[in-house]
Formats: sequence, C-alpha cells, structure tokens
Amino acid sequence: MKNTQAILSLKDIESVLSPDFQPWGETLFGGFERFECEGAGAVIRGVKGGQGPVLMLIHGNPLTHASWHKIAPSLAQHFTVIAADIRGYGDSSKPDGGDDHSGYSFRAMSEDFVAVAKHFGVERMAVVGHDRGARIGFRMCLDHPELVSAFVALDIVPTYNVLSSVTMGWGLESYHWFFMAQKYPFPEKLLCADLNYYIQYKLNKKGVGLQIFSPQAMAEYVRCTTPEQIHAVCEDYRATVSVDLAMDTADLGKKKIGCPVMVLWGSNSHCGRHFKPMQAWAQWADQLEGCDIPTGHYPAEQSPELVYKALWSFFERHA
Repeated sequence: MKNTQAILSLKDIESVLSPDFQPWGETLFGGFERFECEGAGAVIRGVKGGQGPVLMLIHGNPLTHASWHKIAPSLAQHFTVIAADIRGYGDSSKPDGGDDHSGYSFRAMSEDFVAVAKHFGVERMAVVGHDRGARIGFRMCLDHPELVSAFVALDIVPTYNVLSSVTMGWGLESYHWFFMAQKYPFPEKLLCADLNYYIQYKLNKKGVGLQIFSPQAMAEYVRCTTPEQIHAVCEDYRATVSVDLAMDTADLGKKKIGCPVMVLWGSNSHCGRHFKPMQAWAQWADQLEGCDIPTGHYPAEQSPELVYKALWSFFERHA
C-alpha cells in the first residue's frame, strides 16, 4: 500500500463546508435509543441514533459515552451513531480483570465493541476514539481490519510510543498512568477516600479548567465515579503497562493499520506538549493525516463544532 501522510492545518479544518452544526440540548442524547447487549465477557450499555453508515464513538478515561453528547446530534444527521460505555466505565458492567489484568486489556475492550457491532448486524464501520477509546480503536484496527473502514484518534499517541519514550514533563502531567497501575488495593483506597475531589481534580486540565463540560455531562461523570469504576480503571492501567505494552511491542514493525487514519491532538494538552503525534502514528499507519487543534485533552467537549467539521470531512472522504 502506498504510504501517504498529510499534515493538515487549523485553517483546513475551519474552512470545511460541513452541514449545519446541531445544538445538543439540555437532554443528553435526545432522540437516541438506549441499548444493552452482551460484549465479550461484559454487558455493554450505550446509545444509538441517526441513519447512514455506521460510526462507533469510544470515550476515554475518566469519562463515559456522555463525552460525545455535543457532537453526536450533528453526526447523526449523516451516520448511524453508536456510543457505548467501555467495560468498567459508566453503566457497562465491571468484570474481574484476572490475575494478569487482561480482562481490561485494549484487546478485551475492543472485542466488546466488535460484539456490539455484531449485535446490530454491522459488517463495516468507522471508529472515533478519544484517549483510552482511541487505544481500543487502535487495537481493533489491528485485530479486526475487515471491520474498520476509517479511524480517528483524538489526543493520543500509541501505547508503545508513550511507554518507550517517557519524559519527566509527560510523567508529571500523566501521573495517573503509573499511580493507578500500582498493586491492588493501594490506588483504590486512596482515590475512594474522596471520589468527588478526585473526579473534579482529574478533569481540571492545565490551562483549560472545568468550564468546558456541560452540567449534564459533569453530573454523569460524578455519578459514575464509584469504587467499582475506580477499581476497573486501575485494572485498565495495570493492563496497559503489562499485557497491552507486550502486544504492541510484538506488533511493532509487523502489523500496520490498513484503513485511513486521522489524528487530532490538542495543542494545549499533554499529548501536544510532549509528543510528535504524526511521527509516532506513522510507525503504525500508512494512510495518515492530522494536525493539532487549539484545545486541551477533551477536544469534543471543548471545541465540538471544530471536531465535528474535522470528522465530517474525513469520513465523507473515507467512510
């Protein structure tokens, strides 16, 4: 396959003549139907709405599918949008991670979303992932290339690239990677001592603040921050530094993502400050485009219209 790499600019995205951006309203996912289905060892709950080609939205930590509520109504004008809670997060079930934590590997999580696709009879779909969701999408692209037609990753570089090039600056901003990966129950006990303080602190990113979150979404994040979710999230990070890193290391140079990939990252995020995303992603994808955008770590909530334009333009061409 021919290697293509396009470095976009903010002007490229802002100039996209996309259909009208739709207001998200006071009710999260108004007009969407709620669903529950069996994943690959977990019960997955989420929402589905719209019509057209299927677009799977996968959220990050410490969020839920509510993180997509500002752009989902606009995307549903053109796509069948499916947004679900990752196992261990939100209202999806929280199975045991196992002795090696592989129950919370990105492979296990991606198999849940493959099962969701099968539940709805989907044979081909586009995927957007943010943070942990983008790592799930990355693994899905490698393990199930027949299913994913196009992939967008928001504000990450692949796990191998993160853990093989740790710097002091990134470590200070991303302390939770190694704190949450500590042996059970050390991080769980400390975080569960004041769950409300934890979620407010975690979401309050440097130079951005909490004002980017709607009251409705923030209420969901607070509601879902429970001891059970905290344990699941710790299992997620324990898997990341062990089985996930091992999988990515084994695949480096042997597997590549076959579909078109767009990477967007915040110029005011830890990803933008400490990595060269296009360079990192070029090791894993031959059809690659992307750029930084003026956001922090939560672009779909801070600048939803800009993200919508980028997604609409990319998927109009590739999905």
